[in-house]
Order: sequence, then structure tokens, then C-alpha cells
Amino acid sequence: MQYDASWITDLPLIHQGKVRDIFAVGDDALLIVASDRLSAFDVVLPQPIPGKGELLTRISNFWFRRTRKLCPNHLSNVPLQDVIEDAQLRARLKPRAVIVKKLQALPLEAIVRGYLIGSGWKDYRRTGAVSGIRLSAGLQQAERLAQPIFTPSTKAAVGDHDENISFEQIEASLGTGLAAEVKAASLAIYEFAADYARRRGILIADTKFEFGLDADGRLMVMDEMLTPDSSRFWPQSSYATGISPPSYDKQFIRDYLETLDWDKTPPGPRIPDAIIEATAAKYREAYRRLTANSEEE
Repeated sequence: MQYDASWITDLPLIHQGKVRDIFAVGDDALLIVASDRLSAFDVVLPQPIPGKGELLTRISNFWFRRTRKLCPNHLSNVPLQDVIEDAQLRARLKPRAVIVKKLQALPLEAIVRGYLIGSGWKDYRRTGAVSGIRLSAGLQQAERLAQPIFTPSTKAAVGDHDENISFEQIEASLGTGLAAEVKAASLAIYEFAADYARRRGILIADTKFEFGLDADGRLMVMDEMLTPDSSRFWPQSSYATGISPPSYDKQFIRDYLETLDWDKTPPGPRIPDAIIEATAAKYREAYRRLTANSEEE
């Protein structure tokens, strides 16, 4: 049975994002439920990816646990049973739901790129730089960068498109101290995760984080972390430059959509069942590879 926000009637729905539904839990906590919705080019597509919300939740929690020493995150210690009394509803929600601290969200997506791909590759071909960061001449598509770069963007509302912005714009918006803290945390988490994933046969080409501040002004990672929705995961065994490499993420659907006569505005086109099924399999494989034997780490 596909999850629907209407399942939850006792908590106010305060925000419905491209993938996640957010419900208020008192004044200082939130219930976040990851749906199976899929967005591409900032447009929610008409068909869900079966099981995606559960996998996103598992992968995010996996990374939240392993990176909390690098940067605190929004996870709370409140069990779901304290918020959802109905046992049947709780069982249906548990694989895709978390209770988190209520934070003041920062108005940006903190993007880290370790490889030259996607909009970064397009920017580089046009200007020789990515988000104003000058790179060496002669780089190829999908080439690994000498060091990861921080290239933030705006956070678009549903149906709108994110826009790349400079670090100086982030400093003007957040202040130099907080902007530097966001950049440092983003790069530290990416470098830790990229090394971990590489040892499991996955290259994390790029990823995006979202941050918020708690009541004491402490920076925390929120929303999701290092999932196939927020990152490009490439199989190391088939990585090559000069192409958009095969992936364990929604790039598979992006590449399909690029073949269509679609202007990347709502409504999104209907996706063939075979593409939906293949995407679901890629998400499952990413989870399997990342978490295999993780308890021995």
C-alpha cells in the first residue's frame, strides 16, 4: 500500500515537500515521513518509486549515525510510539518516519562536488568555472576534481528550480562565520562519506545537504543525508570519464527525461514501468552496498 499523508489525522501537516511530509509534534519536534514520490529537475513526477521512502530513511539514518561527530543532526531520541498511538498506523509508518528536532532551516542547499558532472559540467563548458570557482582547463565530463568544491544553491519551492549562487552570496545572507561553518561541515561530511563509499565500490560524485539552527544557534544537518535522491552514486567498476557514468540514483531517470520533448516544467511526463522498476532496483543496490558488513566498521 502506497503511503499517503491522509493516513495521519492527529497531527497537523505543516509542509509537503517534493518527497517528505512534515507534521508538527508539539512546539519543538517534527514527524518527517519520506514518501515514494520522485522529483527530477525540481518537478514531482506522476508515479512513485515503490519502497523509495523506506530506503531514503534507512540510508539517511545510516549516515546521520556515522557523521554526528563531524556535525550534529536533527535526529531526536523520541520514539515513534510516543507520537503515533495507533499500532497498525505506527507499523506502516515506522520504516519511513523519524521524529526530529525542530530547527530554523537555512535558505540554501549546500552542494559539494567531487566530480565534474551535471549542471557543474555544463557551467564548466560554458565558463571554465563552476559557480564562479575557476577550474583547470581541459577537464573531461565526470572527471574527478583535484579537491571537492562547495557550490551552494537556492532552495526552490515545489515546481520552481534551484539556482546556483556564489559563496559570497551565502556570506551576505548568513554572515561570514555561519557561512564558513556550513562550508566546512559540508566538505568534511562529503570527504568522510566519499572515502567510506569508495571502499564499497561506490563513487559519490556530488551531494547536497540541508542545514538548520537549533534554539541555541547550533548548526545541524537536517532533512536527508547522502541518499540516491540527494547524491550521484556511481559504481566504481563502470566509472569512466567523457560520459555520464551509470549510477545507483535518480540520474537514471534524469537521463531518460533528457531524451523527451519536455520543458522541465510541471506536469512531469509519465515514466515507463521498466524505468520505474530499474530505478527502484538501483536504490536497493545502493543501500545494500553501503550498509553491507557495516557493523564490522
